[in-house]
Amino acid sequence: MRIASSDRECHFCHFLGFESPSGIRWRYTVPMQVRVLFFGVLRDLIGQSADSLNLPEHATLNDVLAHYEKRVPCLGNLSTTIAMSINQEYAKPETKLHAGDEVALLPPVSGGSSALDSSVDRIDCAKIVREKIDTSALLQKIKCPADGAAVVFEGVVRDNSRGRPTIFLDYEAYEEMAIKQMSSLIEQALSQFPVRQAAIVHRLGRLQVGETSVVVVVASAHRADAFDACRWLIDSLKRTVPIWKKEYFRDGAMWAPGQPFPAEIESPRKQPSAKPASK
Repeated sequence: MRIASSDRECHFCHFLGFESPSGIRWRYTVPMQVRVLFFGVLRDLIGQSADSLNLPEHATLNDVLAHYEKRVPCLGNLSTTIAMSINQEYAKPETKLHAGDEVALLPPVSGGSSALDSSVDRIDCAKIVREKIDTSALLQKIKCPADGAAVVFEGVVRDNSRGRPTIFLDYEAYEEMAIKQMSSLIEQALSQFPVRQAAIVHRLGRLQVGETSVVVVVASAHRADAFDACRWLIDSLKRTVPIWKKEYFRDGAMWAPGQPFPAEIESPRKQPSAKPASK
């Protein structure tokens, strides 16, 4: 609906519990509802993993963040480090929303089908599991007689973090988006490096010291290409794939700080001088 008076429009926005950070009075006040997801430290701050939010027509991602900054003021301290997505795709803060959109607030990350041989679609080579990863079985499915090299990277839970003994880790993810991002990284690796095939498997849930959290396998005719692609894949995964880990110690627990998102993933509140977070 449309309300002629700008004052009435403003009151209507307040009735919805929403206020634009730009101070612009909405000309159109047709409400729409979006679903908002929170992960990692943001979920702890908000106190819930999901929320339904009513917004005026033409609202943007920035307006979503402003709503929760008003509700939880300390969220503003993290706004230069987080990213946001719409329907499982990274999006810029000024992106307009539509009714029914799924929005996610994503803190810095810490970072399919089971068939993984050379005949399957590349998207099937990205997988999230909750059971132990069988690295040997994955390697056997990836490599073929034409390969001169098969490089495997395993991320393993170590027994210490920041000078404190670690008891175990707990991994969580925005699963649908994580699989899309992993698949996209594999596609990019296959186009940027002269390699034949690649796969990524990441485990979620509680992992004990010594257990494997992530495996990256790259098969190629030459070892140098396989090494380069494998290094690029794990480094990119740690920066862009929405997976987080919580570290548990004898005297408490904390979310692992992540690396800054790449420049192409724009944070709602830019801060160019921000120092990179330790991993």
